[in-house]
Amino acid sequence: MSISWGVIGAGDVCEIKSGPAFNLIEGSQLTAVMRRDGAMARDYAQRHGVPKWYDDADALINDPDITAVYIATPPDSHEEYTLKVAAAGKPVYVEKPMAMSYDQCINMVNACAHAGVPLYVAYYRRALANFLAIKRWLEEGTIGDVRFVEIQLHKSIKQDLSFKNKGIDHWRTDPVRSGGGYFNDLASHQLDIMDMLFGPIVHARAYHLNQAGVYAADDIVLGQFQFEGGMPGQGSWCFTTSPAAEKEVTTIYGSKGTISFPYFGDSSVTIHLDGQVPVRHTFDVPKNIQHSLIQTIVDDLRGRGTCPSTGESAARTNRVMDWMIS
Repeated sequence: MSISWGVIGAGDVCEIKSGPAFNLIEGSQLTAVMRRDGAMARDYAQRHGVPKWYDDADALINDPDITAVYIATPPDSHEEYTLKVAAAGKPVYVEKPMAMSYDQCINMVNACAHAGVPLYVAYYRRALANFLAIKRWLEEGTIGDVRFVEIQLHKSIKQDLSFKNKGIDHWRTDPVRSGGGYFNDLASHQLDIMDMLFGPIVHARAYHLNQAGVYAADDIVLGQFQFEGGMPGQGSWCFTTSPAAEKEVTTIYGSKGTISFPYFGDSSVTIHLDGQVPVRHTFDVPKNIQHSLIQTIVDDLRGRGTCPSTGESAARTNRVMDWMIS
């Protein structure tokens, strides 16, 4: 069985991160793309060698040549499109964060279950070699008993490329479209990997506010959370620091040492064991960063494997974010 993909919202994320990967996997091809701006949809199709393009999502969803749909729009339309794709009886792959709220996520999960179609979410780090290695080291007890985990993501406005390239008025900083600004966009990746490494987070709370007043969404979140097994964690997310204060690292503290790593722009992992010199491990990641996860989706759809990022796992991340900033 070959998977014929249609993409709703063939924008920036589809240029390198995801779109080309659909044609690089055996038994998978990108057949059609859609954007509300038909000229931009046609341009993407021509540049990437995609046979069909649409300016209407319903037309793409109901195209008989399309057997699975990737929803690559901002979060405010994820629920709407997922329900339509599920009603058409086609598997769904949706961008992260999964939706605007946990309640929307559950609606999406239930709709796909009712239709008997799988639901996948683009938390692609679950399939990358560096995060799989961290999981293996934890399971092997490399740093002993894990005590707690700390996430730090501190960015300045001037160093934020989205401000440089698009100005400050775009969907990521509009809570009406994103659900919660850069916290929802970036911290969702981090919290999802926490779920992968340590299991579900069952309690979370945070102090959050808009300090700088540069855009509508909150720009700082200071949170605490606890995993199902009882282990605690904490995080600080600030998107208006000075350039000198920028920092992006997650540290897992154990009884014998630490594992520390970034999420964005660097695939290294550093292990520091008691009495030893820290060791930095580097990993190769695909040029099309979603390639590895899309491979697991195609394998799952063809009965040759399983995908680690499902509607159920992704919904848990939205639940944690709701607890923190609602």
